[in-house]
Amino acid sequence: MPDLDRTFKQLFGDDEPTAAGSGWWSGAASVFCGFLAVAGVACFLFPDWLTTADVRTRLPLSLARAILQTVIVLAFVLGLASTALRRRKVLGLLGMSLAALASLLGGSGIDFTLSRTDAPSIGLDWFALNVLLLAALFVPLERLWPLRPEQSTFRHAWTTDTLYFLTSHLFVQVTTFLILAPAQAAFAAFADQPWRQAIAALPLVIQFFAVLLCADLGEYFIHRAFHVIPMLWRFHAIHHSSLDMDWLAGSRLHIVDVIVTRAVVVFPLFALGFDQRAVAAYLVFVSFHAVFIHANVRFDLRRLEPWIVTPRFHHWHHAKERAAIDKNFAVHLPWIDRLFGTAYEPAGQWPSHYGIEGDPVPGDILRQTVWPFSRDRG
Repeated sequence: MPDLDRTFKQLFGDDEPTAAGSGWWSGAASVFCGFLAVAGVACFLFPDWLTTADVRTRLPLSLARAILQTVIVLAFVLGLASTALRRRKVLGLLGMSLAALASLLGGSGIDFTLSRTDAPSIGLDWFALNVLLLAALFVPLERLWPLRPEQSTFRHAWTTDTLYFLTSHLFVQVTTFLILAPAQAAFAAFADQPWRQAIAALPLVIQFFAVLLCADLGEYFIHRAFHVIPMLWRFHAIHHSSLDMDWLAGSRLHIVDVIVTRAVVVFPLFALGFDQRAVAAYLVFVSFHAVFIHANVRFDLRRLEPWIVTPRFHHWHHAKERAAIDKNFAVHLPWIDRLFGTAYEPAGQWPSHYGIEGDPVPGDILRQTVWPFSRDRG
């Protein structure tokens, strides 16, 4: 068990039940909302350093205030419920304390004033909105329709994957710059090519599916390269080191893996000159679909399996079973794997174990970050 997992268990764990109605879930949700409330208030207090231009332009300030106020109220109400239901009150009291802190700091009524609109930021607003939306969607799905009911939401190494989720969102501006730099160069280099006008004239719906196809072809080949080229596998092995699959597992990606893969995927989208609205629609789609295919959910999606990657298809990509190793590289379109002979789809079956044989990758994020560069890689 990673040290951070152990620390959280010592602080918040007890021998009481964790089923619905025990006060455990309301307490955990209270703490979750409480931390988000404090993060939201911090964004209002220090907008120059903690908020991103993309979120500021797309999220109306009135809606942002309403979301923050709702999260503060939820943290307090859920914490109150937990303290009433549970013998050990630490979760509920912490959630209510965080809600009180957010309110004392000014809550949703803080004046939002930017002094430098071009200043680089950490992107705390982007992280808070994403984790709120994804957790609110996928945690209930995994509890109501679990593939493995015995797997806890706070399963082994959940803190490691949460840190990956946190850091990838907090440094979104840095990674976006590194990813978009070659793509923007391609956009300028191919600006006068005749295909650009032809593509731009296509209906947006057609462009969206063309973007999906181009992106997944790029994803397939770079993903396959990360598996077969030893130097690249050192970085991608981090992603495959998860022993459990859920909505957070997909966040475990080495920064080198993230930048190289996304740069390869985005490059042709800019070079071909797709409408930015079609690319934006694809980015929204991938942000949910990539999480969904890692989730601990069991749905009967047999009718969709010929056309789109489902959790079962992608779970086999993470399987320890020898027959499934280096299979199912596509992220969205499974027929790409069928076309190139890398599909593995045993009918109606799911993997029994995940991870890498021998579990060579260390368990915490700091050691995982330097592990690909070390001589001792197992």
